[in-house]
Amino acid sequence: MKRAISYQLSAISLLFIFSAICHAEPVSSVELIDDAVGYDGKTVAYEGEVIGDIMARGEHVWVNVKDAATAIGIWAPKGLVKDIANKGAYNQIGDLIEVKGTFNRSCSEHGGDLDIHANSLVILKEGYKITVPIDKLKVRYAILFGIILIFVSIWKVYKKFISSFGQ
Repeated sequence: MKRAISYQLSAISLLFIFSAICHAEPVSSVELIDDAVGYDGKTVAYEGEVIGDIMARGEHVWVNVKDAATAIGIWAPKGLVKDIANKGAYNQIGDLIEVKGTFNRSCSEHGGDLDIHANSLVILKEGYKITVPIDKLKVRYAILFGIILIFVSIWKVYKKFISSFGQ
């Protein structure tokens, strides 16, 4: 009986160990850029918001994915991105995705660009529209400067008009 429990505990321990090894922890863009040589050619997991347009290039697409610091170009088969519905923009938060693929410090296929060639892509959270509040102080300053500009323009025209009578 004790032996059976011992085997079960050993099996559970191994399960936890291997699941930790198999689950790649996402790396940040800062880590990838700072240690580009170390990550070059390795499989990485990268997580971030889809921003900008998805640009089709034959059977593949370029997707820009931005984490907290910066964006990295993702080269992926069209089939992987078919479920991406929301792309980040001024009034839109893009889908949050996790990409797993090969990191290239200087991709020979893409003119030396730093990129990730995606093997898998998972949508972690759907994007959504946002309302960007209008800063009332900025509106007041814009109105004030507009009024000043109008008065300065009128003053310049008036001075030019008056000086033309003096000649």
